[in-house]
Amino acid sequence: MGDTMLSEKWQAIIDKEQQKPYFKELKQFLVKEYNNEIVFPPKEQIMTALELTPFKNVKVVILGQDPYHNYNQAHGLAFSVKKGNKVPPSLKNIYKELKRDLGVTPKDHGNLSSWAKEGVLLLNAILTVRAHSPLSHKNKGWEIFTNTLIKKLDQDDTPKVFVLWGNKAKAKKSLITNPNHLILESSHPSPFSARYSFFGSQVFSKINAFLEANNRSKITFN
Repeated sequence: MGDTMLSEKWQAIIDKEQQKPYFKELKQFLVKEYNNEIVFPPKEQIMTALELTPFKNVKVVILGQDPYHNYNQAHGLAFSVKKGNKVPPSLKNIYKELKRDLGVTPKDHGNLSSWAKEGVLLLNAILTVRAHSPLSHKNKGWEIFTNTLIKKLDQDDTPKVFVLWGNKAKAKKSLITNPNHLILESSHPSPFSARYSFFGSQVFSKINAFLEANNRSKITFN
């Protein structure tokens, strides 16, 4: 998995999961894939989301599906691309809503590391992908792992916002049962669906209103 610097709590969760049969199988699969195929993100960036957002710092969880599958895009954060790439269409729409909602002028790049450092966990359901082959690492074990992370975040009583964009993310709603948290749902920000309920959802101001009401500092989304 690469040697990563993780907060104690994330490390403890991973250590426990690594003992389980599904994770051992996942690891074997990944070793083969990284040896024989082109896989994104680079091995040492698989856990970037957890590295940049320690467990106790998580204020917002935004769920994505699987990593970008073209060269030099994915770096372990959902919806985010390395600098030097064009801003992907879904992220463009996220920036449009941000501008409309909070008046924040969008960045000229698609790297969301600054959000992650503010407490936004940008978590994909599947953490790796084969080049040019979306969902190629589906049902290999990642979903069990990321569902566990969602459950652990839910069990922790510190108020958080779970952002579910699109049907695949909404399917995770059953994992979030703690009344301390807020769930925000809309259509996916992709060009195919953003007009249904993503545009105008005011997701960013709702996130910050909830955090402030619960004595947590707001996210600076610029």
